[in-house]
Amino acid sequence: MPVLSLIANPADSDLDVSLAAAVVQQTGGELNWLHHQVACDIIEPKAPNALSIAHEIIGSRRVDANVVPTEGRRKLILVADMDSTMIEQECIDELAAALGLKEQVAEITDRAMRGELDFGQALDTRVALLKGLERATIEEIRREAITLTPGGRALVHTMKAYGAFTSLVSGGFTFFADYFAKRIGFDEAIANVLQFEGDKLTGTVQKPIVDKNTKRERLEALAAERGLSLGQTIAVGDGANDLDMIGIAGFGVALHAILLKIVLSWQKHRRDSRSSVPEFAS
Repeated sequence: MPVLSLIANPADSDLDVSLAAAVVQQTGGELNWLHHQVACDIIEPKAPNALSIAHEIIGSRRVDANVVPTEGRRKLILVADMDSTMIEQECIDELAAALGLKEQVAEITDRAMRGELDFGQALDTRVALLKGLERATIEEIRREAITLTPGGRALVHTMKAYGAFTSLVSGGFTFFADYFAKRIGFDEAIANVLQFEGDKLTGTVQKPIVDKNTKRERLEALAAERGLSLGQTIAVGDGANDLDMIGIAGFGVALHAILLKIVLSWQKHRRDSRSSVPEFAS
């Protein structure tokens, strides 16, 4: 039984009663509000092209529309990226800012996330530029410059309340991933390890690195360990190195990423993770 879902960021929502009613009038189906101004389901839309109709009615409003099956909707494994996904920043760019190199490093980051550069080479190049950065400065950046993506904790805790295992797998760094995984509530965190000499960065990262293969393999391993199919998993990310895990997950969520929109049938463009909760945790 298909469900047409309308979803919005509660911080800047255009999803109201009149918009939902307009969609139902054209698509048919039963309207069920999950949270006013955040998410509603239109159960069993009658129009065969319900999604196209919804997109046409929504136009430029800040609302996402997706058709999802009701069967198997509640997922039991979550694997999520960290940078620009569960947190709002790219940590390596913020570290570079402390050395006056943010613009240079951010350009490399953007190209790597779009898949224009080899992720491993891009990581080594950027980390090398951080040589000499002091541990105390990194701790200050972690404490003052990094903010959680709105709704991330609600997403993780809702899934865990229904028995899901949640894993934060990041091409970023354990210095941040371990800390924010605990704050958000993830069961585990996997990330790259920055190397220090004393209290200063050496400009190198421990090998092997966490990359797209690590993310995909961790998703596969978690499903196998729990005797679950990949159809019972969800993967969330924003960049090229998330494509593999999103591609095999039962539910793939692309956050504000042009590259990912090209290959996914289900896309999320809003940055607030709360609007994802009804899709796979309710």
